[in-house]
Amino acid sequence: MLKYLFIISAFLIGPSAMKGQDTTYQQRHELEYQKRIKLAKINGRYIPKDLSDALSQLDQLVDAEGKARFKAQPESIAVNRIHFSFGKWMIVNWGFYEGSRLSHFLKSKGVSYPDDMATLLMTCFHRHLLDQPLEFEKLANEFAEKRRKEVEERLRQGKVIESKYIPKN
Repeated sequence: MLKYLFIISAFLIGPSAMKGQDTTYQQRHELEYQKRIKLAKINGRYIPKDLSDALSQLDQLVDAEGKARFKAQPESIAVNRIHFSFGKWMIVNWGFYEGSRLSHFLKSKGVSYPDDMATLLMTCFHRHLLDQPLEFEKLANEFAEKRRKEVEERLRQGKVIESKYIPKN
């Protein structure tokens, strides 16, 4: 009896309940992304709006001793050394995977991978601490070009799994 009640209720309730589920996962993700990129705070954490704001936040977040150690090292070593600690902190807390106003800003400059976003910000922060030119646009273009070449190479080396000949009528 319970089985029949379930089937009947699913039949009666199902179609009306499913009308609200017309949006696909991608559409829901896009809606959530559009909300997130407008927020100044996500999960109680302030999200910088652009490079200048991010550098200002990093100046506040990193203590004097940390800044001194970071800028005392060559750029590539300094950035690589903290990528899996402070870089991951930025990725998670500044919403690079799910989207945030900072990740959206970086994507608008061609930087779309969260690890690249963190590396770019850490590189600019290192240069900022040393009063060197940031060369942000140049760095962003280098990251975008690197990823474009990687995609092209993967496509070039890809193998056709199946091919079907469809004759023309």
